[in-house]
Amino acid sequence: MNTSNDLLEQSALSLSASIHSKSLSCLELMQAVLKQIDRYNPRYNAIISMKPEEQLLEQARAYDAMLARGQSMGWLHGIPQAIKDLAATKDIPTTKGSPLYANNKPSEDALMVARMRGSGAIIIGKTNTPEFGLGSQTYNPLFGATRNAWHAERTSGGSSGGAAVALALRILPVADGSDMGGSLRNPAGWNHCFGMRPSQGRVPKWPAPESFFAQLGTEGPMGRYVADVARLLSTQSGYDARSPLSLDQPSPPLIDAVSEAQQSGQEAIDWMRTKRVAWLGDMNGYLAMQEGVLECCESALMAFSRMGARLEDSKLNFDPSRAWNAWLKLRHAIVSMEVLPFLNDPNKRDLLKPEARWEAEEALKLSAVDLMQASAERSAFYQAWIQLFDQYDFLILPTAQCFPFDVQTPWPSSIGAQRMDTYHRWMEVVIYATLSGCPSISVPAGWGGPDRLPMGIQIIGRPRADLDVLKAAQAYELVQAEWIHQKPPALRD
Repeated sequence: MNTSNDLLEQSALSLSASIHSKSLSCLELMQAVLKQIDRYNPRYNAIISMKPEEQLLEQARAYDAMLARGQSMGWLHGIPQAIKDLAATKDIPTTKGSPLYANNKPSEDALMVARMRGSGAIIIGKTNTPEFGLGSQTYNPLFGATRNAWHAERTSGGSSGGAAVALALRILPVADGSDMGGSLRNPAGWNHCFGMRPSQGRVPKWPAPESFFAQLGTEGPMGRYVADVARLLSTQSGYDARSPLSLDQPSPPLIDAVSEAQQSGQEAIDWMRTKRVAWLGDMNGYLAMQEGVLECCESALMAFSRMGARLEDSKLNFDPSRAWNAWLKLRHAIVSMEVLPFLNDPNKRDLLKPEARWEAEEALKLSAVDLMQASAERSAFYQAWIQLFDQYDFLILPTAQCFPFDVQTPWPSSIGAQRMDTYHRWMEVVIYATLSGCPSISVPAGWGGPDRLPMGIQIIGRPRADLDVLKAAQAYELVQAEWIHQKPPALRD
């Protein structure tokens, strides 16, 4: 019989196969996950708002009974999942990390959650997130901070910090996240797992208070294995009429193509031999980088050369400061939609963290002309960005500009000699995939800096080339197999 540790080391797809062959019961898996939570969550604080244990065990028994009758809900049947605490769940409070939503009990699941639950996932609780998902440091006044899986005195990143740590600690085999300013990619890089920001519109969002302008954020999958990330993306994606800008590529072809892309690792490596890969590094000296970050990433880049891909240094023919200024204005406007009602209420204003208040206050200074000009700048950036794909198949950037910092620090005030003038300036490296809407996956780059902390690189593909990005990540995963699935130190004790 497999031990609990053996079980939880497996991929989600492997667990699914074992459950459906009845060599593993849903109850056994649930018991192993609950034991793992009991052991590690008090220290690392990845999972919040847990359902009662007996309720979860009873649900697992019911799912076993369904299988005994020859019924399966889908590939996630009986697999425990915790949903990021920004997405609505009908049976668990959705607090968004804010006291203002402490008692928020949605009447229905978010579309992504409904799709995961409909594929058989057993929702056990939520994963921790910063207030309103703002900032790449997962802490909030309701649940406290989520600690890095590799160094408990450091931040997990964010805003999908709880999800990334739950993956790294083998609590969850696969997880959902969301990303506006690197919220899938940064915590994945800092906790040595995979996090994919899909093409804008690939994973439709519902409910949403506004469906036409807010095109910077998206939900997406995370995992320890690329095949799991691909499979969860196929579950989350697909057109929905309530989300008018969602991509209308039918789900079954995407599912089939993703599955086919994962069949043969050697095929993925062979496929990469014809590809051209651009390393953008620090954007030609524009981005401040902590010492050791570029060296760590450049060491990881050698995997592409070992595959036979053509790897070159390159640069963007566009002033990155213009992209940043457009990003600031667009982000202010989008974030303000949720924050302004509380800012305008004197009884609630003080319950907002300073960064949330700042976003809304800056939004109030913007005119309609300001927003149109920002959108025009974004459009100009996009044209320059996609010109890179005339020469290259993939663009590579670091996942972050610094290594995980102290868990008690809200955000780094400087990187080297350069002052960070906003709470997210140190994450500027992630905005290019966001502004372009291109698919991007964070893959582990190894460990660097004096404390040997995790770092990641972003593999960015052409617009809507999600499958190509997954194939490149899978090839990378196989070439780096010697170390890419290492456990955090706490799990090796």
